[in-house]
Amino acid sequence: MSFIKELFAYLIAQKKFWLFPLIMLFAIIGAIFVVSQGSVVAPFIYTLF
Repeated sequence: MSFIKELFAYLIAQKKFWLFPLIMLFAIIGAIFVVSQGSVVAPFIYTLF
């Protein structure tokens, strides 16, 4: 958790606000891949990409 806090503190200090949506998008896509491993929805998610 400290890494995430430091990352957001750095982004705010350096005024890199445009990176917030990009980081959130990567986190959501990563969570979808982790959750879909071995589930019934996996074939449907793989067809999207």
